[in-house]
Amino acid sequence: MRERTLAALRDNIERIEAHGKACSSRKVALGHGDADAALQGGLALAAIHEVFAEAGRQSAAATGFIAGLAGRSAGVRPLLWIRQDFTEIESGAVSMSGLAELGLDPRRLVTVRAADVDSALRTAADALACDALGAVVLEVWGEARQLDLTASRKLTLAAQASRVTGLVLRMAAEPQPSTAESRWIVRAARSPPGQSRFGAWGAPLFDAQLVRNRHGPVGRWIMEWKSDECLFGKPAPYPQPVAAAPAHRPYQAGALLQRRAS
Repeated sequence: MRERTLAALRDNIERIEAHGKACSSRKVALGHGDADAALQGGLALAAIHEVFAEAGRQSAAATGFIAGLAGRSAGVRPLLWIRQDFTEIESGAVSMSGLAELGLDPRRLVTVRAADVDSALRTAADALACDALGAVVLEVWGEARQLDLTASRKLTLAAQASRVTGLVLRMAAEPQPSTAESRWIVRAARSPPGQSRFGAWGAPLFDAQLVRNRHGPVGRWIMEWKSDECLFGKPAPYPQPVAAAPAHRPYQAGALLQRRAS
């Protein structure tokens, strides 16, 4: 009887691991060449990914970064964003106009407010079981003891079964052991002014550090979100302004440039 029970448990574990490997083979490219190379082709779908950030101004950067990940992984399917009430008090509501400026369709976003961490976890587990969704974002503030290794494993199994990608956003928290496929620490990077739809502020730039990668190396990159293409990329070199030659004295301007070059 004992041997039969052990054999049945081994079979169950093998099926779960095989299913997890099959799901992790489905990936979506982020657009940033170095990050995609480290992730061996892109962000794994039907898995759990974690994004950590410090409280304060870094929370806005992490929200924008995870919105980009969610947009890439959800595709054309709806996106569910779960937030506990305390997170909304500390960071404010998710801006629909801000998502639109990032190139994401706010009509595909459904937001859920949970009273506490326990309610948020239950909602996330139920949402990950719904294969009609493209991605689920679970945003939790602070050191939540409920979000332990056991809870992470449950979320991972639910994501693998439904093939829905789960993204966990942790503000003001330290990373703990989990079954996440990847873990990022995100900070805001300076956006040089340029000609873009974002005006004088330039395109969003993220200092993204990949500190956990189950199937490859880690790394740290400056990643620019390209709203027109809805993907990440390498930031373009800062364009130095060049004064145009005066229309009435073009020859003098050319001679001056030659003397400076020599």
